[in-house]
Amino acid sequence: MFSLSLYNSSLKSQWDNFINESKNGTFLFNRNFIEYHKNRFKDYSILFYKQDKLIAVLPANKLDDKIYSHQGLTYGGLILSKQIKFSDVFEIFSLLLSHLHKTNYSTLIIKEIPEIYKSLPSSEVNYLLHRMKAELIRRDVLSVIKLGNNSYSRDRIQGKKRGEKFKLTIKETSSFEEFWDSILIPNLKNKHNVEPVHSLDEIIHLNSLFPKNIRQFNVYSDDKIVAGTTIFETKTAAHVQYISANTEKNKLGSLDYLFTYLIEEIFNKKDYFDFGTSNENNGEFVNQGLLYWKEGFGARSITQDFYEIKTKNYHNLKDLMI
Repeated sequence: MFSLSLYNSSLKSQWDNFINESKNGTFLFNRNFIEYHKNRFKDYSILFYKQDKLIAVLPANKLDDKIYSHQGLTYGGLILSKQIKFSDVFEIFSLLLSHLHKTNYSTLIIKEIPEIYKSLPSSEVNYLLHRMKAELIRRDVLSVIKLGNNSYSRDRIQGKKRGEKFKLTIKETSSFEEFWDSILIPNLKNKHNVEPVHSLDEIIHLNSLFPKNIRQFNVYSDDKIVAGTTIFETKTAAHVQYISANTEKNKLGSLDYLFTYLIEEIFNKKDYFDFGTSNENNGEFVNQGLLYWKEGFGARSITQDFYEIKTKNYHNLKDLMI
């Protein structure tokens, strides 16, 4: 009754159509997004069927004897149909782990999809992870606003007023060069000696594929860019992918002015506004100053968990359903 198939390019339309209709998928699981950096990862995505009907997919890559869902994505795991029942999730999860064990993959690593990105309850796998004795290997803290309940601290209100005083302007643009070259890349280099996860060419390419989902907002003072942010927009949430400003951000109030505008005017119909993580060193530490700034807009904490599952333990699910 249940079967699986490894992804290949002939299944692209079937995959993408399923993601669009799933209960916990976002545009990050579209094949065009997954494959923008396909040269960095060896794909091992899987489709699951019940009597030839597609009911779930797993975006994944392989590395040595481990399967990851997915090293190139912010979150992953089983993407499920809106109609799927718990018993079906149990069957395909058992099938997945049995398949991986028999094909000599020792470990499955999942960084779960935060609840704010799900259009329907989708926690079936969380229970199965418990029964599998999965190991929690990392937990990040995300700062999220439940829109409609946003409130601002005194500091954020004063920052917005400074932006008004200096007559800052905010523009949405389809061009990413100005922000990347003038603000983002120099700041990341100077502060952390790193580069953006997406190169300029990559973000331009992704925006061409997903113009409604990847949006750029810049802040200007006298026609000079002083700050900006890149937003990844899904059905339920607006996620801050990149945020950066020049050295005058405190004087100008550029970021407070920008995010008050985005929260109140642009994304106010969403369920959530996600500032993302304030963790550093693979989740071991919290950047207190960054967290303080985000909470000043009314953001509060949720967690994103990372699990490691030993595939040899698939038999732990054998007697689950009675």
